[in-house]
Amino acid sequence: MLTDANPEHDSGMGIRVYIAVSAVVFLLALSYVGWVFWSRANENKVIEERVAAQRRAQDEATVESMGGDRFEILAFYANPPAISRGDSADLCYSVSNAKSVTLEPQTSKVWPSYEHCVSVSPHKTTTYMLTATDAAGHTKSAAITVEVQ
Repeated sequence: MLTDANPEHDSGMGIRVYIAVSAVVFLLALSYVGWVFWSRANENKVIEERVAAQRRAQDEATVESMGGDRFEILAFYANPPAISRGDSADLCYSVSNAKSVTLEPQTSKVWPSYEHCVSVSPHKTTTYMLTATDAAGHTKSAAITVEVQ
């Protein structure tokens, strides 16, 4: 009967098997962790691209609502449109792509703005004229009347 009765041979073989199995398990665990990190990074990239596209669309909509590249008086109104003698009203305006803005009769300093209001206290019903001028010298005007009762 031939048997290998050398205990050192058995323990050497056991250690080799242990090391081989441990190496395989370690590589599997390392592969799994690497895949988790890669998939999360890829998922984050997709989310960031989607958010960036939404922000671009929102920014474009905001620019368009502010007049885009058009030269325009977007709004000109009085709040309230009718007042009692001695009271005041706000004249509010919104312009896009204007280089300068004037208000007649002049009550307060005005400038190109998406949203700006000035306070007026007329003694009688008054019509105010807002005139905007762009860089090329084109003008646009709008009028609003504040009624004094």
